[in-house]
Amino acid sequence: MNVEKLVEVTQSDFFTGVPDSQLKALCDYLMKRYGIHPKHHVIAANEGNCTAMAAGYYLATGKVPVVYMQNSGEGNIINPVASLLNDKVYAIPCIFIIGWRGEPGVHDEPQHIYQGEVTLKLLEDMGISSFVIGRETSEEELQTAMDEFKKKLAAGKNVAFVIRKGALSYEEKVTYQNNNIMVREDVIRHIVDISEEEPIISTTGKASRELFEIREAKKQSHKYDFLTVGSMGHASSIALSLAIHKPHTKIWCIDGDGALLMHMGSMAVLGGNHPDNLVHIVINNGAHETVGGMPTVAGNIDLTAIAKACGYPYAVCVDNFLDLDRELKEAKQRHTLSLIEVKCSIGARADLGRPTTTALENKQNFMEYLSVLD
Repeated sequence: MNVEKLVEVTQSDFFTGVPDSQLKALCDYLMKRYGIHPKHHVIAANEGNCTAMAAGYYLATGKVPVVYMQNSGEGNIINPVASLLNDKVYAIPCIFIIGWRGEPGVHDEPQHIYQGEVTLKLLEDMGISSFVIGRETSEEELQTAMDEFKKKLAAGKNVAFVIRKGALSYEEKVTYQNNNIMVREDVIRHIVDISEEEPIISTTGKASRELFEIREAKKQSHKYDFLTVGSMGHASSIALSLAIHKPHTKIWCIDGDGALLMHMGSMAVLGGNHPDNLVHIVINNGAHETVGGMPTVAGNIDLTAIAKACGYPYAVCVDNFLDLDRELKEAKQRHTLSLIEVKCSIGARADLGRPTTTALENKQNFMEYLSVLD
């Protein structure tokens, strides 16, 4: 189905969301049509953020907003849906467009399997009526579903279009790029070289995939790394707890700008606890690159100033490998919480693979390695 038809039936002129690879056609269409426009299209920090913005749009205009997201974000919308939008509270109508990762019977990565199983059930539990769109869905079926949805929206209820893999299409190509020269995989390779056998916690997406392949290429053990393949935005909190409970071991966290934004409050908790054995590295390409390259706001904000305001004793930004290596070596020797923001380009190898070990194997090997430290 052409994505323009889906946008048309919503009859909305305000869209906010967190990009998803399964919704790339929608994201590209919105970027082509609106770009980033505060009155029409906002890429938010997390799905709860989107839902609250949607509520504000409705309060200001009386018109129905659209929130788009991957199904992994359903957990982030439960609170605002249940305690803000729900028809027993403020009765604020909203249309959700949700990419269905991990749909039963469709191969996907391990972090999506359980979420895929409960996607429709979670919507039902939240009182959100849903309609599934697949490759075979006709425009007539879509319009019939929307006609039914309009009755629910008029009663202050929420509805959702759940999008199967490959269901949406958009013919125009949208290219995402920046002017940074450092490549993320090379950045991670430098981190691995300097961290040596010290534990690394890496964020979800291509960063963890690249870390895995770097270990393979170097014929090094994967026991040094915890690949946070799901739970976007929480790698730094995992690293914080590890640093607290392994105080004599240097802990490295490889984070991304989209992940950092998703739960930025964790920076205040990190700064408040300021473990002196944690190095927090934020690889910032100003994009949700793993799911298509759509922009984040991180390209236009001062992450080091935010870190210092949150209590990080040391924070620095680098944009070249000479400075990166110097900062990594100094952080390795420094006994204080450090943040290194690394400005990098958008893009990855076309042949980038995925971990060949299971999540359980990763956990077990990592825990066994941790048990002999300190």
